[in-house]
Amino acid sequence: MSAPERGGTTTYLEAIRQGLWEEMEGDDRVFLLGEDVGVYGGAFKVTDGFLERFGEGRVVDTPISEAAIVGASVGAAMMGLRPVAEMQFIDFISCGFDQLTNVAAKNRYRWGQGTPIVVRGPAGGGVHGGPFHSLQAESYFAHTAGLKVVCPATPYDAKGLIKAAIRDDDPVVFQEHKFLYRRIKEDLPAEDFVVPLGKARIHREGKDLSILTWAAMVHTATEAAEALAADGVEVEIVDLRTLVPLDEEAVLRSVAKTSRAIVLHEAPRTGGFGGEIAATIAEKAFEYLDAPILRVTAPDTPVPYSPPLEEYYLPGKDDLLEAARKLLDY
Repeated sequence: MSAPERGGTTTYLEAIRQGLWEEMEGDDRVFLLGEDVGVYGGAFKVTDGFLERFGEGRVVDTPISEAAIVGASVGAAMMGLRPVAEMQFIDFISCGFDQLTNVAAKNRYRWGQGTPIVVRGPAGGGVHGGPFHSLQAESYFAHTAGLKVVCPATPYDAKGLIKAAIRDDDPVVFQEHKFLYRRIKEDLPAEDFVVPLGKARIHREGKDLSILTWAAMVHTATEAAEALAADGVEVEIVDLRTLVPLDEEAVLRSVAKTSRAIVLHEAPRTGGFGGEIAATIAEKAFEYLDAPILRVTAPDTPVPYSPPLEEYYLPGKDDLLEAARKLLDY
């Protein structure tokens, strides 16, 4: 496969592929490793054609051992390289948890050693992958000091953030929502660009209610906002993009403007990152609130395989509309 074309209408998946390709062309320290990333081109074909272009020294097919993949990445980073490790599904990152949270995340704290690795992979539900292929793992890693956590919602951000993650001098967990891979398209500029880590984006301007969210739920929030607009309600959607570091200023600025807040995420409710956002609002913007902070989340169960059960499980437009109308009537 030839090099990705820059610019034009681009899918979320192709945007990530472009970002990886450009960073590998621009910096020979960058290399890829993971299960089936080379000959097969990745489970979702994100790395298709990379082996032919960059060779087996920089596109490394590994054994089925996430602990080995992350551990090798840490060692390579400490020796001056910039590894990008793919988890075939983000669920399997649990097998590399020790190397990521006890080694990579703590190197900077222990002796000032940067560990510039990116651990990326497909996350999230909506594709009937069942309980072992549908995880949203952000809260596990947001709780680990020393890790950065990125969850893009658009092709532009997916490309710009993967480039920023590769250039960062500390470990980044990069969750790519697989439901968005080929469903979301956007016109991208031909010139090089980077989206900085730690900066949220206002996806939709509004004055009556803030929805704070990330990844595929940005698009669910858009559906609800369009329905509410028919009733004259202007919803502001804040796409956090990066959970760690969190753009607190953007969150608080939006809540101060609208006085009502819903935190929306696909992961289960208990221990989800939405609780952290709600606590931040309660601590730092309480005087602006005209109603309680509400969370709209998945329930505390694994993701069902059955399509109708998965549809019920995932937060949807109707769940958001119910929460929004409750806040607006408060």
